[in-house]
Amino acid sequence: MSSIEPTTHWVLTLSCPDRPGIVHAVTGALAGLGGNITESQQFGDAGTGLFFMRVQAESTASREELERVLGEVAAAFTMTWRLDEVGRPMRTLVLASSTAHCLTDLLFRQRSGRLPIDVVGVVSNHTTLAPIAEFDGVPFHHVPVTRETKDDAENRLLALVDELDVELVVLARYMQILSDRVCTELAGRVINIHHSFLPSFKGARPYAQAHDRGVKLIGATAHYATASLDEGPIIEQDVERVSHADNVDELVAIGQDVERRVLARAVRWHAEHRVLLDGHRTVVFK
Repeated sequence: MSSIEPTTHWVLTLSCPDRPGIVHAVTGALAGLGGNITESQQFGDAGTGLFFMRVQAESTASREELERVLGEVAAAFTMTWRLDEVGRPMRTLVLASSTAHCLTDLLFRQRSGRLPIDVVGVVSNHTTLAPIAEFDGVPFHHVPVTRETKDDAENRLLALVDELDVELVVLARYMQILSDRVCTELAGRVINIHHSFLPSFKGARPYAQAHDRGVKLIGATAHYATASLDEGPIIEQDVERVSHADNVDELVAIGQDVERRVLARAVRWHAEHRVLLDGHRTVVFK
């Protein structure tokens, strides 16, 4: 009686200089290992000359077999590539200050199975959100930040990333600016959310500034954090229409709802390996 090899669902992402034969080589390699492709998307950027691809495939081949064969294809096409299991929860560290809406939304979506992440810790420069982390059984780390302790605080943050084997850091309304050093060390692994008023309404009370100017649209932007403040590659954006009748508190409520949705989508797409970096832009395979 022959045994049946277990089937694993894999996701492969890659980018390389665009040239003929890439799709054929990748799909042929997977087919050669008995892989059944269940999803495939690709994009060629005429501006940068780069090719991007995301493939999901079921296969009985081991990770070692897949990596060996795909590694040969990658070498032939000078690819940057990654292989992972579909649906594997990504180890995530959430940073927040004292505003709870984004943190509570992420924890709820994780708990209800709507986000393929595993929140392994919450870091805050305040203690306000500790009960929320405790309710979800997530370790809470209070890391105060002052001008004098900023370096020590960032050292503690990087140490937590290493200790907890963190793959993704989410700034869920974390009201501290990360240094160039942290952004460089965690490049492509930190997602930030902010109101879309930037750069038009910088500084304190952006919703009050927007109300004063009589805006008709408010929104939010999720992007990767870089050394250039709020200028990292954009992952997702959304807006809501508002009117002269909405007061500042109503604008805040509408804005926070948009922020929750936009951040959740960006985190999900990143965790599902649907976001590929294209210089200062992103390719998002939804």
